[in-house]
Amino acid sequence: MKKLYEYICKGETFLIKVFLVFIVGLVFVAAMTRYVGYPINWSVDMAVCLFAWCTFLGGDVAMRNNKLMNVEFLIKKLPGKYRNSIELINLFIILIFLLALIGYGIHLSYTTRFRQFQGIPGFSYSWVTISVPIAGTLMVITTISKIREKLIRR
Repeated sequence: MKKLYEYICKGETFLIKVFLVFIVGLVFVAAMTRYVGYPINWSVDMAVCLFAWCTFLGGDVAMRNNKLMNVEFLIKKLPGKYRNSIELINLFIILIFLLALIGYGIHLSYTTRFRQFQGIPGFSYSWVTISVPIAGTLMVITTISKIREKLIRR
């Protein structure tokens, strides 16, 4: 199971890199074609879709690597036992928020299934909104693994 999770993490990071390169390339090409008078109508919509995926998947990568912004100047002054307890409470609050995010994200994806992008006929907006529950699920897995680490360290 741990090996599968490692492959998922590597795939997630690879996907983010590919999406970022594609966004940059797409925006550059769209700007050039707009300049010469032949704009690519679907470029902005596709860039928004890929940006949403990069944002939410990137949040999981940042969380897994402890790169999220935090304020710890008060917590660092506490003894290790109390610091661990506060970090555990914080992780449980994050877990509750992520579970709510998944639930609302699934609902949002369902309600936007018939909405289409203006520039891409037939391309459902659900492809953007489904990034929320999928990345939220990955963040739940990351949060649970962090909770396990904290509990083992106690």
